[in-house]
Amino acid sequence: MIIGILKEPIGENRVAMLPEQLALLVKQGIEVMVEMDAGVRAFANNDSYTEVGAKITDRNSLLSSANILLCYWSIPNEDLLKMQKGAVLIGVFQPLFNYSLMNEWAAKGVTVFSLDMIPRTTRAQSMDVLSSQANIAGYKAVLKAADLLPRYFPMFMTAAGSIPPAKLMVLGAGVAGLQAVATAKRLGAVVEVSDTRAAVKEEVMSLGAKFIEVDGAADVSAAGGYAVEQTPEFKQKQKERLALSVAKSDVIIATAQLQGKPAPLLIDESMLKLMKPGAVVVDLAAATGGNVFGVQNNAIIQLHGVTLVGNSQLASDMPADASKVYGKNVFNFLQLILTKEGQINLNFEDDIVKGCCMAHDGAVVNDRIQSLLAS
Repeated sequence: MIIGILKEPIGENRVAMLPEQLALLVKQGIEVMVEMDAGVRAFANNDSYTEVGAKITDRNSLLSSANILLCYWSIPNEDLLKMQKGAVLIGVFQPLFNYSLMNEWAAKGVTVFSLDMIPRTTRAQSMDVLSSQANIAGYKAVLKAADLLPRYFPMFMTAAGSIPPAKLMVLGAGVAGLQAVATAKRLGAVVEVSDTRAAVKEEVMSLGAKFIEVDGAADVSAAGGYAVEQTPEFKQKQKERLALSVAKSDVIIATAQLQGKPAPLLIDESMLKLMKPGAVVVDLAAATGGNVFGVQNNAIIQLHGVTLVGNSQLASDMPADASKVYGKNVFNFLQLILTKEGQINLNFEDDIVKGCCMAHDGAVVNDRIQSLLAS
């Protein structure tokens, strides 16, 4: 049994597994191959991998030898042609957007597990890559905003007079949003949070933030931590209420996403114009359209006197810890598909294994992907 760790493309600083997790696989009697310099951008050099028993090799040798390949992002189709038939590919592939790609990979005989599709259940928490990376992104978003804001976050009493604290609003109280709240409070900001889930109010208030309440939201209990589409009536009430907070905000951290759909637009252009000159928006949903008007993914722009930061992969800016927790998520998932002897055993009776398997035995096996392909 050989497990291979692929190097990510330029622009991605994370690596699928650091030496500390890889060492545990080696102890299980598994041979581990690592592509040359795969961990360098996450501050893990080649020697740190060989010291725990891994073999450093080139990409072609790794692709042709490995039974299981670990990565973060999608790999080029030409790489698939070099893989063994029946090899297993594990990563974060956003299959609800890239469903045609899942079909192509299935046709090439690759078994594909996309960890962003793992059911968000209590048992699966140790494998929940979305939560582990969102936690880092929420933290980093506030630090990015603090760096760009031309004002203090905390209140200051000085001989030259008092400086009031920054006012910060968080859109979405999921993992990223709650971490943003906690970080902003540590920096001394006054924080408000908007979320369609009334159930998160207690968590928000426990962190010292104010919860913005709007009546009439659709039930989100089955959405797995995502937002859901709301009625036009609710959207109008939400817009009117949010406009009051937008006008007061120095910073907005936007995190609301819909699974497999464009992110909900919560702040339109008329609302954006209400913000103070020099205000900052960090939109973590930029890759799927963003929650805020004018945001561009992977770009920082100025619009109506506001700095708009579009970045859905802020966790990549903290590659050491992001790789550490991602690697632990991957290691925990591997324990579900490997025997004690280190051999592959795909148990599709397991809801976690079944839930994140996109392709197997030459076919797309995920119901949602099949529906998208058929439509």
